[in-house]
Amino acid sequence: MAEIGDYDFSTGDAGASHVYNIEAGQIRVGGFMCIKERPCKVSAVSTSKTGKHGHAKCNFTAIDIFNGKKYEDIIPSTHNAHAPFVVRKEYSLVDISADGFCSLMGEDGAVREDVKLPDYPDNFAREIEQAFESGKSLSVTVLSAMGHDQIIALKEDTEAK
Repeated sequence: MAEIGDYDFSTGDAGASHVYNIEAGQIRVGGFMCIKERPCKVSAVSTSKTGKHGHAKCNFTAIDIFNGKKYEDIIPSTHNAHAPFVVRKEYSLVDISADGFCSLMGEDGAVREDVKLPDYPDNFAREIEQAFESGKSLSVTVLSAMGHDQIIALKEDTEAK
């Protein structure tokens, strides 16, 4: 039998899933789903009538939330589809390093430095850098889904700290 010293507990992962199952017929426009293992926001849904094999099919058109690519998928309405857990958080922009990583401070005072300037949309990273260099107090919105974090919005902080 193995001894307790044989196991490595130095790192721990809760093992939580990045997605959950949802019946395809329950997904609506504006909701989130995974198409080709990418988190997407549904922009159009059409449902066909039941056919020869007895399943109505849902035809989804969705846009990737991180790169803006358009995806399409057809799933029987009674089958399960994957939907990502999507979290949106506000942070104060503290600093931007030379390699493009941002220092972000949350409301609880915790600082995270693992979010890179976004590649999409074009010129958004340059817009963030210019606003930061002008000395404005900035707040960014970070969207997290399926282990990926990306800055999706920028606004000027109006409240003085």
